[in-house]
Amino acid sequence: MKKQSHNPVLKGIVIAAIASVMWGISGTTLQLISQNLAIPATWMLSMRTFSAGIILLAISFVFYGKKTFHVFSRPDTAWSVVSYAILGLMANLLTFYYAIQTGNASAATILQYLSPLFIVIGGVLFKHRRPFRSDVIAFIIALLGVLFCITRGNFTQLDLPLVSLLWGLGSGVTAAFYVVLPQRAAEDNPPVVVLGWGTMIAGLLFNLYRPFWINPPHISWVLVASVATVVLFGTILPFGLLMEATRFAPSDVVSIMDAMQSITTSILSVIFFHLHLNWVEIIGIALVIIAIFILQEGRRRASYDIHY
Repeated sequence: MKKQSHNPVLKGIVIAAIASVMWGISGTTLQLISQNLAIPATWMLSMRTFSAGIILLAISFVFYGKKTFHVFSRPDTAWSVVSYAILGLMANLLTFYYAIQTGNASAATILQYLSPLFIVIGGVLFKHRRPFRSDVIAFIIALLGVLFCITRGNFTQLDLPLVSLLWGLGSGVTAAFYVVLPQRAAEDNPPVVVLGWGTMIAGLLFNLYRPFWINPPHISWVLVASVATVVLFGTILPFGLLMEATRFAPSDVVSIMDAMQSITTSILSVIFFHLHLNWVEIIGIALVIIAIFILQEGRRRASYDIHY
């Protein structure tokens, strides 16, 4: 009985962690595309979202047929999908890409991790929901870890350009949106359907501004492999897993698991981009890991107390 009461939230945490690791892989690949390959952000965003939308909607039609359109049968679910596409997916992909292009993948993913703060604040302001004490402790520790990582021990200045900091903060706000906004639509529709329409709407809007088939960059095997990695590990799988995670765990808990993304990206950046981590940054990463364990244990105990 005790084990059953723990499973739902912990399952959501594990699913969200897997999604975050995938985003870490994608973030490293995006740095290769945006900096090393000098691919325009607008072309990449158009190609990425449109390709993912086509694939996801094709999967939806195979498994759900006409039910794929059910999400637009009610105003509340339709608004959930449209707002998710524009304020969540589009805005987050755009801000995150420019945060990487103007800075680096490691700093961008760490700044995006601030999304739990905005979710908790939103819950307090609009839903009058008090966070668990363990959530607050976990977030403070993780925020301290983030501060260590972006300052590298020099607390009088940030170790990245101001423009990158602003784009990164924007990605944190929009990351909160893409966790919260699709929840209403996902209650009555499969995650693949919600994600499919979200990415397709985002893809169509991106292509209205910059069609991917007009003046494309030089096509190489490196570019094709990189784009495929970003579409699969940066869009289709993680966004789908994230919506699935919110079916088991609260949105503020799911968003805190974004910490795994920054850790993954930092490790991969050291390996592939020879990023040097000093001892302050290593302590910062360790603090983020500790915060995750505090979060998991706090939610486990809270779930047990409720069901006991």
